[in-house]
Amino acid sequence: MDKHGKLYQLKKQLPLQMFVWAGIAYLLIFHVIPMFGIIIGFKDYNITSGIKGIFTSEWVGLKYFKEFITDYKFPNLLRNTVGISVLKLIFSFPVPIMFAVMLHEMRGKKFKRVVQTCSYLPHFISWVIIAGLSFQMFSSTGVVNTALGLLPGFKEPIRFLTQENLYWGVAVFLDVWKETGWWAIVFLAAISGIGRDLYEAAEIDGAGRMQRIWNITLPCIKGTIVIVLIMTMGNLFGGGLGGSNFEQSYLLGNDVNKSASEIIQTYTFEVGLKNGRYSYATAVGLIQSMVSLILIFISNFVSKKISGAGLF
Repeated sequence: MDKHGKLYQLKKQLPLQMFVWAGIAYLLIFHVIPMFGIIIGFKDYNITSGIKGIFTSEWVGLKYFKEFITDYKFPNLLRNTVGISVLKLIFSFPVPIMFAVMLHEMRGKKFKRVVQTCSYLPHFISWVIIAGLSFQMFSSTGVVNTALGLLPGFKEPIRFLTQENLYWGVAVFLDVWKETGWWAIVFLAAISGIGRDLYEAAEIDGAGRMQRIWNITLPCIKGTIVIVLIMTMGNLFGGGLGGSNFEQSYLLGNDVNKSASEIIQTYTFEVGLKNGRYSYATAVGLIQSMVSLILIFISNFVSKKISGAGLF
């Protein structure tokens, strides 16, 4: 067999090709084919109807899109979704970069490994478990309020999970704690690809540690930062790097803080699965997806104009 032929190369790369085709099959089955269900948002679909199906239901056009935009809950849903997402973008995006740089600058290898391992372990903890721990930590008789009670002048416990003005802060804090170590791995991998000769030359020229970070480390990982930022913008309404807005709001939300914790995703879940309004829920989800797609293109365009690097 010709060693330069395509069939030979395909056979040689068969194990790797299987991984690639498995990924493509996953995308087709769970992401591409379900896209045909978007048509439900433009039809009066009822799952309990035994006669009319998805493609034979009555066409209603933009009826449910208009209904959502004019809904009395829409302003509050939009405020909570955008507010929480923007706060997560401001705090959870730069923190992994700074944490990765700090880990890279550590001299003790054993201590560095311990810190890195401990930092990314929370990523593998389910939000259900984190929600349970949060109730134990932030309740009126929890660890945090018990510790605060030891301080002079502290009188009443702080109701972290039942005060609407504190929910956003708790959500952002938990997200940063859970995902910082995981995303720091991406930036650490990019930093590890920087040649040591650049740092050695900078040291010879008299550059300090902060100067080396600012003039070598950050510029060399600019491409990685841009790609992660664009991905974060695309999933901005889903929770940015963590993608946890729904889980947090659903598990930590309650009747007391609902005005601050209810977001578009939880509203879609409630009207779609609980109330059985699948067409309306599909329309709401499609609106959010379109906004996310627009944000990807805008962030990619701005990134190319400012830094010259982009996702596409």
